[in-house]
Amino acid sequence: MARFIDELKRTHHCGELRASDEGATAVLFGWVCSYRDHGGCVFIDLRDREGITQLVFDPELAGHGDQPRAAHDGARALRNEWVIGIRGVVKSRGANKNPKLPTGDIEVHAVELSVFNKSETPPFEIADSIDTGEEKRLEYRYLDLRRAPLQKTLRVRHRINQVTRNYFDAKGFLELETPVMVKYTPGGARNFLVPSRLHAGKFYALAESPQLFKQLYMVAGFDKYFQLVKCFRDEDLRLDRQPEFTQIDVEMSFVNQDDVFRVMEGLVFRIWSEVLGVDLKTLYPSGRFPRMPFAESMDKYGNDKPDLRFALPHVDLTDAVIEHGGGGVSFWKSIADKFTSGEYRRDLPQEIVKALRVPAEIAGKLSRAEIDKLEDFVKGMGAKGLARAKVDAEGNWVQSPLAKMIGPELRAAINARVEAKDGDFIFFQFGRESVVQTVMANLRIHLAKKLGLIPESGHGGLWNFLWVVDPPLFEYDEDRKTWAAAHHAFTRPHDDCVDLLETDPGKVLCWRYDLVLNGFEIGGGSIRLHDPAVQAKVFRALGISDDDARSKFGFLLDALKYGAPPHGGIAVGMDRLTMLLSGAESIRDVIPFPKTQRGTDLMTDAPNPVSPAQLAELKIRVVEPQS
Repeated sequence: MARFIDELKRTHHCGELRASDEGATAVLFGWVCSYRDHGGCVFIDLRDREGITQLVFDPELAGHGDQPRAAHDGARALRNEWVIGIRGVVKSRGANKNPKLPTGDIEVHAVELSVFNKSETPPFEIADSIDTGEEKRLEYRYLDLRRAPLQKTLRVRHRINQVTRNYFDAKGFLELETPVMVKYTPGGARNFLVPSRLHAGKFYALAESPQLFKQLYMVAGFDKYFQLVKCFRDEDLRLDRQPEFTQIDVEMSFVNQDDVFRVMEGLVFRIWSEVLGVDLKTLYPSGRFPRMPFAESMDKYGNDKPDLRFALPHVDLTDAVIEHGGGGVSFWKSIADKFTSGEYRRDLPQEIVKALRVPAEIAGKLSRAEIDKLEDFVKGMGAKGLARAKVDAEGNWVQSPLAKMIGPELRAAINARVEAKDGDFIFFQFGRESVVQTVMANLRIHLAKKLGLIPESGHGGLWNFLWVVDPPLFEYDEDRKTWAAAHHAFTRPHDDCVDLLETDPGKVLCWRYDLVLNGFEIGGGSIRLHDPAVQAKVFRALGISDDDARSKFGFLLDALKYGAPPHGGIAVGMDRLTMLLSGAESIRDVIPFPKTQRGTDLMTDAPNPVSPAQLAELKIRVVEPQS
């Protein structure tokens, strides 16, 4: 082995050799990917991170003395995943070329062989496509990471990192770090807590974002900040969420919303160009992404991250239902009665009615059985059911339980509102606004996949960007019957809404924004509050007393009093961005060592119990969960 590592240095990676290298001597290191003993010669596919090269161990290879025979004898013992080094001569494969491999024109005839390490039989095949369950692959993640698809994905992540750093450096931004262990401050996601040994009974929180500290950088005069930063949130997990994640964090002084947009649009254009070779200017010639008000996004699509690769907008029918007194439909009449009695307020979350029309030209792709299954789909999200109707040439509703109930006036009004035509299907949802919006938003995506309007996963070659802007500063907490910050308490309200903070908080719009791609929020941020007087009004609207504000955010409030500049910023989810660029199905596929959907690490068996001695040192007692 010493000859290979000390004397024979690697000349090429396994994916680099081409026909132009014929006759050259090559030294390759890697893992045995496949083994074929044809009696005379032994054929090995050698793999490293750059690709695969076919090796030939020919005992009769002329011109190299006894070395080829010794290498051949050693090769007969090789097995998959053994780590080896070889020295050999590059030769053409002639008529036996492999067009599936970049190195398929050549093979390396081995002269010397060294086995660096043997391998036990892996628990699953190391191949591009395997049917091994995710839990097993995560248990042996270091083996899973040898597979080319995951290595390709992590190379995409690396390229995004490098492009990001180069872009911001050229724009005059400074890459500055922020603390990971911080003071717990309420709002946003649930924090992980870290006990302090030196201060018994007290805890740090793992930072869910660098939000407050990057604002302090602006107060300190650093003007332009960015960071590729780890963040931590103790949340329920899902397809695109992990307890620890990375974001591209940005903050700027003396900017407005449009300034932030220009910087981030430039970054996105640069990433797509340098990572994917895609020129987004063919889609967005102005170099700018379109914008949609939050209210329009919720009204048409049920959420603030609409996938605009296809149509199928929602239509809010609440006003029409109220106008017609429910139109003979008993479960709609209750909404109309609330309005008549004065209980219904459109400025607070109440019950609404929404519809989604599927045009006849694509509705025909859905079988009757598939349509029936849609009801089970929406019930899985908390809906009571899914009303539907098929429209005939006269505008009547058929194949619908509503047909015998609904009055002709409301039916005609709904047909006109949704622009229904012969053969169209209309799906209805009613009830509490938050539930209806969620159900209809997910139903829209579900139908789009069923109808082939978008792929089951990945981008399908379509890149649809959108800024969602002008959301409300507050959202109503129906359980606590009070207003809460929709994002965080330091978002600047629109100037013409400041007076509403004390009179009508539900109508206050703010300078917050989300960057959406193909139905995923890839980034979000805001212009921050730098005026202490307006900040105090926001706290009062949230029911936060002066003493409470000081105890929770005192260090930031003090900083804002010492010459804080106007500032704003944004954070882009690196993991989600990599998932979308690489076409991965899950965010776990773009994180080297991810957690499961239950937040566990199957490879290291974390989280794990700790000893009573450790707990005693931290002055902590564990409360066992009740069975």
